[in-house]
Amino acid sequence: MHSLLEKIFKAYPMYHKIGGVAYKEGLENIEILAEIVGNPEKKLRTIHIAGTNGKGSVAHLLASYFKEAGLKTGLYTSPHLVDFKERIKINGKMISEESILDFFYLFQKQIDNIEPSFFEMTTALAFHYFAQQKTDIAIIETGLGGRLDATNIITPELSIITNISLDHTQLLGNSISKIAYEKAGIIKPHTPIVIGEYHPDSFPVFEEIATLKKSSLYLADQHFHTCKKNNTILIFKEKQLWATVQNAVLLPDYQLRNLSTFAQAVEIAKTVVNPKEKLVAKSIENLFINSGLRGRWETISTEPYTICDAGHNPEGIMMVVKQLQNTKFQHLHFVIGMVEDKDIDAILALLPKENTTYYTCCADIHRAIPSEKLSQIFSSKGFQNRDCGTVKEAITKARAAYHTEDLIFIGGSCFVVGEALI
Repeated sequence: MHSLLEKIFKAYPMYHKIGGVAYKEGLENIEILAEIVGNPEKKLRTIHIAGTNGKGSVAHLLASYFKEAGLKTGLYTSPHLVDFKERIKINGKMISEESILDFFYLFQKQIDNIEPSFFEMTTALAFHYFAQQKTDIAIIETGLGGRLDATNIITPELSIITNISLDHTQLLGNSISKIAYEKAGIIKPHTPIVIGEYHPDSFPVFEEIATLKKSSLYLADQHFHTCKKNNTILIFKEKQLWATVQNAVLLPDYQLRNLSTFAQAVEIAKTVVNPKEKLVAKSIENLFINSGLRGRWETISTEPYTICDAGHNPEGIMMVVKQLQNTKFQHLHFVIGMVEDKDIDAILALLPKENTTYYTCCADIHRAIPSEKLSQIFSSKGFQNRDCGTVKEAITKARAAYHTEDLIFIGGSCFVVGEALI
């Protein structure tokens, strides 16, 4: 990375590295930032996505769909796994360093005067870039929450909330209903809202706010159902076959519920592109090529057989474990690291013990739990494990212990996966 960019990025507090002290509540900063850069958000046609799990996958699916439809499609997601530029893409291509530098040459002095967070600065950059490049549609994923998230200054064509579970409770609230209220902040007046999954504690919150704002509400799992037979995915709408997707071998089973949310969103977004089965199928088949999605049940080596997944909260880990149960192997070598703000006891209650060795490690970020401490926690719960220190050393030790027909899995944290992909 250009030395100036490294200096710039280190100057802004980054939540995903240092945690809650980098989180800035409120929209005042981003509103000032947007004005500094010419209010690009007012020039964009957007779809806004929030949720605890699945929002990144749904964002990438929609980006793939609109690219297949021939639209110039922006995609803004977070966090990145390897390269900051992953966060800002057009038709699957990352923003160039030159475009980032141009942005800072124009606005850095004014930006520094308001001392924004890293995410606020990045959001202003993304909106400016999409407006400058004249995207036809931009898919915008919230960073954290929704109501006070820096992305929440847009006026979207459609809002989507994938699901709600307990995560970031220290910032968003310690109950499903409180977190739902924060996520529901992206519901805009007279703008359709898609809810991915029904939950008895969150859905009434969404219904109430949608009613107050006179926004049409659609519950995806009430209208769409998906299933996978061998390597073919079938998507049903109201029990009628809606789309058939061949060659879906790389898509894990846990993505099926995200496909229902995606399908409902495609149905509602008719003002952008009319839904066509061919487009739907191609967008799913070509998801990774079109959008650059990484770190979701990604095979990074076939010998030794190695898979990584960025699921990092209890619900995300539960989906990973279910996928592991459907995967054939003799012994599981699980490279794992976590960050301090996760519910470790809840996660450990989900993890397998039989035929599994854990290799605890610590990603190179401030929030990561030290490897030795994590190893002690695993030992106290009866897990067979080895304290490995770094991610690189954990992978090395897992590979040394690997035998044919085993599986190496890398996960527990986006940052562990990111280091594994370097």
